[in-house]
Order: sequence, then structure tokens, then C-alpha cells
Amino acid sequence: TSKLEEKIIDDIKNGYTPLAIISTFGTTGTVAFDDINKIFSMQTIAVVGMSPKPERPSHYVSMYMKENGYEIIPVNPGHHYIGKMRSYPNLESIKKKIEIVNIFRRSKYVSDIVESAILIEAKAIWMQDSICDHEAAKAAKEAGLLVVMDHGLFRQHKTISRYHSH
Repeated sequence: TSKLEEKIIDDIKNGYTPLAIISTFGTTGTVAFDDINKIFSMQTIAVVGMSPKPERPSHYVSMYMKENGYEIIPVNPGHHYIGKMRSYPNLESIKKKIEIVNIFRRSKYVSDIVESAILIEAKAIWMQDSICDHEAAKAAKEAGLLVVMDHGLFRQHKTISRYHSH
């Protein structure tokens, strides 16, 4: 077991149930703690489907991650700027190296997004709550990307940051 897993086990023994455990063992399978830690050690996140509306999860999750030291790059063809950040029409138009592709689009769009993520040599795909595409996840994994599907990035980050700082 990893040090993180040991800390979580200690918390459980003391009556605390971390959200990482609840959300990591979801309906779409498990996510390795080590994979989540690797993803959170990356710095550059392209947010596909980021909304300019502050009340939308794609917006407030992205702003939370920005406040926690991550570089956020919005991807939304309908906007030139979101939250004072330049927005891009697609992943291929971003010149900077993208590490994490955070997907806030419906499942039917995931396959094309993952194909683009593979093309730009991203390192990880994160599909938010209720976003699933098993074939796209398999293709991403076969291309060497880390994949998280049907899990909240915000929830996972808040839980894991309790155990060690970013």
C-alpha cells in the first residue's frame, strides 16, 4: 500500500470516511490512487466545455483548480475569453503543452475529444461525473494516457489535498 492509502486507512480507523474512497469506487470501476496522485502532480489543464457562467461546474471547478496553482486553459469555440483566460476552439489550436484534458462535455462527444488529446500528446484524461465512454477510455489507456472516468476532479482534489499539499 502507498503512504496515501495508509493515511486513508488510519482515517477510517478513526471514524473519518474520505470522499476519495466513496467516489473512487464508483459504477464505472476503480481508479488507482497512484494514478490520481500522478494526475494531480501535473500542472496544465485544458478544460473542454468550460462555461463562462460562474454557477456552472465547469467554471467553478476550473477556477478552484486555478486558485490551487494549476494553469487552466479553457476550450470552448463559442468564447474568446473565459474568466480572463484565452479560450480556444479545440485542443489542437493550443500551442502550449497540455498535460490534463478535463472533459465537461456529454459522453457522446468524448471519443473525438480523446482522439484530439492523443494527437496533442496529453498525459491524462479526466471525465467528470456522469461522463463515460469506455471505448475512448480504452483507446486513451492504450496510447499511454492516464484515465479517470465518471469522477469529480474537485471532490478528488479536495480530498487528496487533505493528505498532502499540492
